[in-house]
Amino acid sequence: MGRGRAKAKQQKVARKLKYSSGGTDLERLRSELGVAEDEGSTSGPLGPDGAYEDPQDDLVDRYADLADKYSDSDK
Repeated sequence: MGRGRAKAKQQKVARKLKYSSGGTDLERLRSELGVAEDEGSTSGPLGPDGAYEDPQDDLVDRYADLADKYSDSDK
């Protein structure tokens, strides 16, 4: 007969999960994971405006400058 009480508890928890707003405390999660908050810099390849920023863009620009400098039209 103990099954009825356990089932009622499970239904109560399931109902609570189903209809809750899901308010996640992101600050508490960050502290539990041990992630430091970087205010001035961005993490990953996304720049401050959300556009993709390739880490090798600088190399591509330098190569393009050298290609212009030593193009075949100088011969």
